[in-house]
This record gives sequence, structure tokens and C-alpha cells, in this order.
Amino acid sequence: MKKDEHDILSTIQYPEDLRRLPVGALPQVCDELRQLLIKEVSGNPGHFASSLGVVELTVALHYVFDTPEDRIVWDVGHQAYVHKILTGRREVFHTNRHLGGIKPFPSPEESVYDTATCGHASVSISVALGMAVAAQREGNERHVVAVIGDGSMSGGLAFEGLNNASSMPNNLLIILNDNNMSIDSSVGGMKQYLHTLHTSAAYNRWRDRAARRLLAWGWLTDKGKRRLLRFNNSVKSLIHNQQNVFEGMDIRYFGPQDGHNVIALVETLRSIKDMKGPRLLHIHTTKGKGFVPAEKNPTVFHAPGKFCPETGERVVGDETDQAPRYQDVFGQTILELARNDERIVGVTPAMPTGCSLSIMMREMPERCFDVGIAEGHAVTFCAGMAKDGLIPVCNIYSSFAQRAYDNIIHDVAISGLHVVFCLDRAGLVGEDGPTHHGAFDMAALRPIPNVVIASPMNEAELRHLMYTACMHHDGPFVIRYPRGRGVLKHWEVPMEEVGIGKGRKLVEGSDTAILSIGPIGNLCSSIASERGCAHYDMRFLKPLDEGILREVASNYSHIITVEDGVRDGGLGSAVLEWLSDQGCSTRLTRLGLPDRFVEHGSPDELYKIVGLDREGIERWI
Repeated sequence: MKKDEHDILSTIQYPEDLRRLPVGALPQVCDELRQLLIKEVSGNPGHFASSLGVVELTVALHYVFDTPEDRIVWDVGHQAYVHKILTGRREVFHTNRHLGGIKPFPSPEESVYDTATCGHASVSISVALGMAVAAQREGNERHVVAVIGDGSMSGGLAFEGLNNASSMPNNLLIILNDNNMSIDSSVGGMKQYLHTLHTSAAYNRWRDRAARRLLAWGWLTDKGKRRLLRFNNSVKSLIHNQQNVFEGMDIRYFGPQDGHNVIALVETLRSIKDMKGPRLLHIHTTKGKGFVPAEKNPTVFHAPGKFCPETGERVVGDETDQAPRYQDVFGQTILELARNDERIVGVTPAMPTGCSLSIMMREMPERCFDVGIAEGHAVTFCAGMAKDGLIPVCNIYSSFAQRAYDNIIHDVAISGLHVVFCLDRAGLVGEDGPTHHGAFDMAALRPIPNVVIASPMNEAELRHLMYTACMHHDGPFVIRYPRGRGVLKHWEVPMEEVGIGKGRKLVEGSDTAILSIGPIGNLCSSIASERGCAHYDMRFLKPLDEGILREVASNYSHIITVEDGVRDGGLGSAVLEWLSDQGCSTRLTRLGLPDRFVEHGSPDELYKIVGLDREGIERWI
């Protein structure tokens, strides 16, 4: 792309540069930003369609508000690429998601314009409300804006934040970026008239002046102000012939409005910017806006990998001679199991394509449930189904399952319910960084009674474990597996029952025994064969195979445990505890993820950094 195609954008380094422009120049800025996004993300893969959908909103926010003094809190960093470009990172945007480059999601460590770390959904309202209350207590006039969308309103935390915002003094502005659902279907002439009326400066001056006079005359207390607002909302609801959920919570509602008209957005934001009390602006946007292939297929273009910037054709390598993705093995296997047992149902919190539950959905849509971005609900929903005889298979990304920890304990484990948890993206996921690494699942889940925890070394083992969990166990069963491809080209083996808590010896050796869990065992087997060490695939973190532990404690002078979860609290800690309880003094070395958040980069780069590559493991041997 020629440099002169970015005539305006090349002059913008920070939002103050943007704010010097006349408002009439903003549509061109949006066009240039969209073209830059298409160019950069087509060659350096990342989250694409979501950022395309908020180009105009991002420009309008930074144009109207005095960032970074004013706070913009993004919900899910998928939407924040344009924000990064406008806040001093345009020249380095090509390093996005690369080792040592800019972070994949907003991070206060990277920029003062990034007000909060936001890799997970539904948090913006609560975070921004805290900032708004802090500003008010300090007597600071800064504005605080929460931008929520991309499905995040389906998360319970968002509604907890809304409920709290409605019950305490604050001046929070919430932007609802509605790109995938209809919250308010009425968009006719009366609705537009009310939108115009309630965002006009004249109306709001009259409204506030009337309230102040009534208050000064003693006719209106603070409680009375809330009653007046409720009356105002009731009149609007009568005209609409419907009740707006936000106004029912005493949150002033504006919209819906076209989220791709940047000049109109600027006008609206300016008119509601200085209003007092919690407000919500509802905008409609199109995910993938401005790139036709992404508009037609926003799911695929959410994170499409490399693609042609002119045609949208995705750059896909030859997969005929490759091992499958673990998620696809899961999807095919649960379909096979469900065909043979009508009690089996699949549940996912908003990730049917990402976890490949979509494979079963296509054949058995009535037995698959996408519950939205609501991990805690997903688990408790499964508990209810399990209580009355179904066998729910709950597929959640490992890092997102952290949000359902309480639900796993209280709603599933205490009652010993037959729920199968398939935790995708375990271990280091790569370019998405610390918010998405599946680092903590084993250490977090291991102390919970009644829970079986396993991790397959390859795709065939994943099938065996899923079969065992569904058909030969009657209680909570966790199976964790990584993102990406496995190691077996011929993986569609007949499913077999695996003994609960039983590992296997894969390599004979002397002096040193390597105990591993999960796919990292493939590397351990190769190293053990070359170095004359024994290698055991433990398969289960809980219960541990005590027969293997007695064998290695008796026959080897040195034990090395290897895992792709955090070192503290995982497999190594469990083995160390067992040895201590048995009074064994066998030397033990624990290898795992360090006690720090691992940044973003390719999985190979990250495993090398943390010492879990071939060289790192061999160094200990």
C-alpha cells in the first residue's frame, strides 16, 4: 500500500492529533484505519472482524473524550486494534502478537491509554464503575466509559455491574456495541424521535434546570429525583409499548443508533458526555464492517489467520498429510459417543466453532447448547442436567473455566454429579498471551474432592479418556488438552476404557525416570529413548497411579516430573507430596510453568523461554 493512501492517518500518532481535525475529516480517517487493518491483519493474523466493527466508535470516543485522562474501558480486547493504532502504536502495530511485540489485548503495562487488562468478557462495566466511583470520591471530573459488546452482555458479571451501577451515585457511560443480538427491536420513527429528543442539548438543559429548581424549592429530594427519572422512563415505555430493561434499572437509555455513522456518533457522545448519573448508549454495528468476506462470515473472520486482502481468500496449508487438531478430535468423538447414547449432550459458553462442538451441532442441534459467554452458568446448567439423568459434556477453554471455579466445586463436585469437563487450550496457547494460557487448571482443580483429572498424550488417548469419562465413570471428570494439532495421522481408533488413575510405562531406562502428563509426554518419550531414561505417561493427575510411584521410588535415584501447567501445585507437587507421605527420599526435580505470567509469542518460542523444550528438559537430565 502506498504511503500517500494514508494522507490523514500518517499525521495521527496520539488522540490529541485526532482531536485537532475537523469533524468532517473523520469519515476519511475511518476509511484509512479500515484499510490499514485489512493490510496488517491479512499478513499478521489476529482478531479481525471485531475490530473492523468498531472503527467509527473508536474514532468517535477518542475524538470526544480527553484520553488518557478520561478512561475508556474495553470489554474483550478483540475490539481494541483501532484503539492501539490511535494511541501511539501505529508504527509498531505490525509486531502485534509477536514475541517482544505489542500485546494482543489492552494492557496498562504497555500504554497509559489502556486502562485495564481485558482478555476475558463481561468485565468492563464493573471495572469502569469502580473507576467512576473513585473519580467521584476524589472530586475528579474525568469521564469514564465502558465499551461492552461482541456477545459480552450475555455474561452474568455484566448484569451484576449494571445492577450495582443503578444503585449508587456515579456518572458512568456505557456503550453497548450490539453486533450480534437485538436488545430492542423497535427502530421506527417514534423511537428515532425519542432518541433525538433525549440526546438534544435543549431537552437536557430543560430537564436538568427543572430538576434543580424543584430541588431548590424543596419539592424534590434525592429520592424524588429517582422517582422523577422513573416517571420519565414510564412515559417513554408507554409510548414505546414496551419496557426497556436498562431504564427499568434507572439507567438512562439512548438508542439504538447506527454505530457506523462517525459524525452522528460524535454529536451524540458530545450531547450525553456531561450528563449526570449512569447512562447507556446502544449502537448497532456490523462485525467485519467494510470487508465483504468478513461481513458475510464474521465467525470465520473473527480470527481468520492469513488471508488475501483483496479477495478474502484464506491462506490454508495442505492439511491432508497433517495430524488433526485436538479440538476436531473432540468434536468427532463426542458425536460418535452421542450417536450411541442419547443421554449425552454438549454444552459450550459461546465457543462452538472454537472448540468444534459445532461438529455435533450440525447433526444433533437439539442436543447441543451454546449458553453464551457465561461459563459459570454453563457448569451449573450441566449440573442440573446431570442431576436428572443426562450426561453433559461441558467444553470450555481452560483459561475461561477459571471463571466457573466456584460452580465446579459447589454445584458439581459436592454432589458428585456426572459432568464431563473437556478443557480446550490447556498449556501455553501462544500469541493470545497470559489472559488465554491454560496454565492453572491442574493446580486449581487438584484439591477438589470427587474430581478425576486427566490429560491425554495424543489424540487416541483423548478418545479413550472421553469414552471412559462418559460411559465408565459416574462423577465429575476433567480432561484437558492443548490448542493445535496432535501427533497421530491415523487417530480414529476404536475407543477403549482406561482404568481410572492408571498410567503407563512407555520407555525402559535406568537411573532416571521421567514422569509426564499430557502431550508434552511425546517430547519426553523421545528424550528418554535417546538418554537411557525411563518414561511414564501418568495420564491422571488425580487419582495418581501409586503403583507407578512405588516403582519409580524403588528403582530410580532421580525422578523428573514434566507438565505444561504451573509447576507449583500440579503433577510435580502431587508426586512430591506422595513421596513425603511415604517417607521416601528419592531425588525429585519438578519441571513446569514458572510462577509468573508468561507473555505472548509462538508456542515453540514460549516453551523454550520457560525451559520446557528439548534443550531445557535435557539440561536437567
